[in-house]
Amino acid sequence: MIRKVFSLATLSVVLTLSACQNPNGGTNNKQQAVHDTLTDEALIDLVQQQTFQYFWDGAEPNSGLARERIHIDGEYPQNDENVITIGGSGFGLMSILVGIHNEFITKEEGLARFEKALNFLDKVERFQGAWSHWYFGDTGKPKAFSKNDDGGDIVETAFMAQALITIREYYKGGNEAEKTIAAKADELWKGINWDFYRNGKDVLYWHWSPKHGWGMNHAIQGFDECMIAYILGASSPTHAIPAATYHKGWARDGAIRTSITKYDIPTIVKHNAKDGEVGPLFWSHYSFLGLNPNGLSDQYANYQDVVTNHAKIHIAYAEDNPKQFKGYGADKGWGWTASYSTNGYNAHHPDNDPTGVVSPTAAISSIPYTPKESISFMRYLKDSIGDDVWGKYGFYDAYSESENWYPQRYLAIDQGPMVVMIQNYKDGFIWNLFMGAPDVQEGLKKLGFSAR
Repeated sequence: MIRKVFSLATLSVVLTLSACQNPNGGTNNKQQAVHDTLTDEALIDLVQQQTFQYFWDGAEPNSGLARERIHIDGEYPQNDENVITIGGSGFGLMSILVGIHNEFITKEEGLARFEKALNFLDKVERFQGAWSHWYFGDTGKPKAFSKNDDGGDIVETAFMAQALITIREYYKGGNEAEKTIAAKADELWKGINWDFYRNGKDVLYWHWSPKHGWGMNHAIQGFDECMIAYILGASSPTHAIPAATYHKGWARDGAIRTSITKYDIPTIVKHNAKDGEVGPLFWSHYSFLGLNPNGLSDQYANYQDVVTNHAKIHIAYAEDNPKQFKGYGADKGWGWTASYSTNGYNAHHPDNDPTGVVSPTAAISSIPYTPKESISFMRYLKDSIGDDVWGKYGFYDAYSESENWYPQRYLAIDQGPMVVMIQNYKDGFIWNLFMGAPDVQEGLKKLGFSAR
């Protein structure tokens, strides 16, 4: 179990020699002991395990959940160091399952963390069963995300619910302690009142506040990162939304279909952006950490094509590189998402790329869709940039070679998808847990999905 932080160069030597060692002596026929060279498999394992530590060693200690951000450079927004994020914690809890699965941690360690985290989630204030976007980890009090956003956030809650279902499925056939965790996860999932967040209409609304009501007035319509909220809303055994809410709300009465192309690549669905624009890649990651897009289709799209084409458009943009930013290319730097940037936090995409900021999570979390290019990106970072982009919890959140900008900062929402999607690429572990849930299967059937 790697707990110490090494430089990329040091880890290259350590892991290469370890991988080459034959237990009976000599070297492995599959790989020669070449110093400072990693096989693709070893590189992927290294990135996954180091990134996992964000949710393990880096967790907020009282809640056991994911800090919104960790800044190695020590500079934080006021009172933000111990704020936990519900969506990022959902990604983190799935990452803990991955850690157990890969023996990064023991089963006992993992179970103890789930007990702490789920007990915290059970005790904090909820809003019709939904959690706030942020909480103070030390006190459990909600922290307002913005002026009118101080109550329930059904999208962040959906990201957490995705994790709760996978936890339940993982532990439901276990020993007494494991079944207790499964039951707690199930209770929390079933306590979410999805139907309330319709506000009596055929669309889900993102926010509700006991002080401001529906003041944010943010109807959730596709295509973006929020698809999972509709899938789970339809799947709920206790507070389900009607199928019509998905079709009229998310799919906009069919207007989600589009003939828009970018770089001659069909987008298939209309991205929730300006006409002709393609959104950041987290739109094709967050909902699909548990929801397997491979072979998944409804009357509007084949989602394997939707997410793969989305990543391919980002790759094509990197190859085109219209602004001639340093380090762009299909076998170099590519991928844009919501991350830090040279001018604060920003949702980067091919139509919003002012300073050449690349977000490692965008390409790495796309590995099930574009394995060759995602692995090439990891190798480019390791071999061409190295420790400027690598630290205690893996690759830093964002960088710009053009601006010579390498902040030592991390965000939970960007760390989690890398851990989970690497595992889905390896063996479909999280996909299999989520898609195997009977209530999820019922929800998909209700909405007219087919999945092979």
